[in-house]
Amino acid sequence: MEVSLQAALDALADPVRRGIVRELAGSPDWSRPCGTFTHLPVAKSTLSHHFTVLRNVGLLEQRDEGTRRLNRLRRQEFDSRFPGLLSLVLEEAP
Repeated sequence: MEVSLQAALDALADPVRRGIVRELAGSPDWSRPCGTFTHLPVAKSTLSHHFTVLRNVGLLEQRDEGTRRLNRLRRQEFDSRFPGLLSLVLEEAP
């Protein structure tokens, strides 16, 4: 998938999406279902939209396991496309 720098920056511009990325970075791959992010201050439909945006720019990968949708941060892949960008997000104070 070819993602432009602008698309990546747009995806990371939202503080809720940056929070999702930081939480995924602190969790083992495939250990966080979407349902574990309900503490974020957005409606369920908006949260779903945020996950879609992050998936579309290649920041996360999702897989279904039963009734749960598990997430994995695609850090290595994203870092190879945009070196240092993800590190800046992860270093930002929540």
